[in-house]
Amino acid sequence: MDGIINVVLVVHLILAIALVGVVLLQKSEGGALGIGGGGGMSGFLTGRGAGNLLTRTTAILAASFIVTSLALAKLAETQRGGESILDQSAPPAQEQPEEPKGPAVPLAR
Repeated sequence: MDGIINVVLVVHLILAIALVGVVLLQKSEGGALGIGGGGGMSGFLTGRGAGNLLTRTTAILAASFIVTSLALAKLAETQRGGESILDQSAPPAQEQPEEPKGPAVPLAR
C-alpha cells in the first residue's frame, strides 16, 4: 500500500510543478511572465493556437491534479482504517473523588 501512495504522490508533485509552469507560460493581461507577448517564440505557436493549447493543457493538468488529490485522500483513509477524527468518542470525563464519609481530620477531645 505504501508503494502505491508513493507513486501517486510523485505523480501528484510532477503535475503540480507542470501546472505552475503552464500557468506561468500563459499570456496575461499585465504581461507578467507570459512568453507569448513579443519576440521570444515568434514563429513557434502564435495567437490562437498557443492560447488554445495552453488552455487545454492547463485544464487537463488541473483535472489530473484534482484526481490525484482525491486518490491520495482515499488511499490515506484506507490506510488509516477509514476512521475519522470526528468519529472517535470523546475522552472519558475525569472521575469525581468520593465524598468523605466523615471528617478527614481527627476532632480534638
